[in-house]
Amino acid sequence: MSATVQATDAPLSDKQRRILEYLEANADSQTYFKSRLIGDKLDMSAKEVGANMTAIANSATTVDVEKWGYSSSTTWMVET
Repeated sequence: MSATVQATDAPLSDKQRRILEYLEANADSQTYFKSRLIGDKLDMSAKEVGANMTAIANSATTVDVEKWGYSSSTTWMVET
């Protein structure tokens, strides 16, 4: 399910920065993240997380994000 994306230097929104900070803080101990569970931790809906994860995946950040699966909420593979 891998796709080649072009990294951009576009500034991240507040929600995107919050998600990125969460991923950075937890990527050392966890590789796969569900949108629903990230949303629960950050008081967002799974849909909000998913919409913002695409921007994070396409931006030049400290983590690599790849959409991984769709069962019971989108799963993202995150690597530092």
